Amino acid sequence: MLGRRFSLAIGAAALLLFLVLTASWFLASKIAAGHASAVAPVPPPAEQVQLAARDGVSLAGTYWPGRRPDAPAVLLLHGVGASRNQTAPMAEALVAQGYAALAIDLRGHGASTITDHSYGLDEGLDARAAFGWLKARQHGAKVAVIGVSLGGAAALIGRDGMVPADALVLVAVFPDIRHAIYNRMAAVLTAAGATLAEPLLSFQALPRYGVWPGRIAPIAAIRDYSGPVFVIGGAADRYTPPAETRALHRAAPNRKALWLVPGLSHGEVSNLHDAEWARRIGGFLRETIGTP
Repeated sequence: MLGRRFSLAIGAAALLLFLVLTASWFLASKIAAGHASAVAPVPPPAEQVQLAARDGVSLAGTYWPGRRPDAPAVLLLHGVGASRNQTAPMAEALVAQGYAALAIDLRGHGASTITDHSYGLDEGLDARAAFGWLKARQHGAKVAVIGVSLGGAAALIGRDGMVPADALVLVAVFPDIRHAIYNRMAAVLTAAGATLAEPLLSFQALPRYGVWPGRIAPIAAIRDYSGPVFVIGGAADRYTPPAETRALHRAAPNRKALWLVPGLSHGEVSNLHDAEWARRIGGFLRETIGTP
């Protein structure tokens, strides 16, 4: 009788584990699923461009010429679930200062090839392709990268290495995938629930992307970046809290600046492009990649 009860208990535990793992897999699949979205047309002199990443993924983008054919330029990379609709107003604010700009739809977004998200790994291939295109278009002029959340991760942790940007602006960028998932789970669950859910989701990086969660860590990658960095976060961001933004800033080894915007959430700071934003970003760009 005791042996039968033990066998039933083991069977019930195995069934529960199977159900938990299956549910977490489907949840992660839903979170990572890419979706096409309409992109608003931008008037001339902006032009629509099509690029290709190293693995053949098609990328849609918008290019704005600068004050000169060889003007310094800015590549803009949006956050998860967004598109170049998010970064176009930022680009236009910088184009008004004379810079050239390129905003792309990362894979799985907008009008680019729809794939699942990979938290910066495969999106890094998109970032490198766009950076190379813009560098050539500007005749070798300096190119800065503005990466918002996922876009910042793509600039740092792509499968082919970080983008060789002449300067980096990182907006609401998570330090690593485990913190990113925990914070998002904690926003909808209790802290205890997030503690249980996080490893079930984070360690799917191995079967899904072929890497351990530790590979998806912008805070580790930035330690190897030698250029100037401007780190921006929202003081009310629950997904990337101020402490994590400060840690990312501290990890940058060389010239760096930090701006924690009072009162802004993750979504709000990710979409910021007001006059103060343009003033601060413009000043950073003039000091690092030059005046157009």
